[in-house]
Amino acid sequence: MSYYTIPLTSDPSQNFTCTIPVDGRNITLRFRINYNDIAGYWWMSITDSSGALLIDSLPLLTGQNILGQYQYLGIGSAYLYNNGSSEDNPDNTNLGTDFLLIWGDSE
Repeated sequence: MSYYTIPLTSDPSQNFTCTIPVDGRNITLRFRINYNDIAGYWWMSITDSSGALLIDSLPLLTGQNILGQYQYLGIGSAYLYNNGSSEDNPDNTNLGTDFLLIWGDSE
C-alpha cells in the first residue's frame, strides 16, 4: 500500500490540484481547503478533474479515515495525521506541519 502526503500549509484559503496514486492508478483531484475562524476547524471540498463536486465541506479531523463514508467514489482513504502536536486537531497555525493529510489506497 502506498501513501501520499497532500501538500498543505496554514494559509486559511487554499486551492490546488494534486495527482495522487490510488489503487494502482493516478487520480487528479482539485482541493479547496479553508479554515473556519468562528468554529475553529479546517474543512475541505474536492472536485474531480472534470470539475464535478465530489465532497463538499468535509471537516479535517484526526482519528479516522475522513473518506470512510465516501469509499464508493473510488478516491482512496485519507487520514489527518498528528505529527507531534499536543493538540487533538489542527488550529489556524499548524496545518501542513504538525498535522499532515495522508492519502492512500482504498480500504
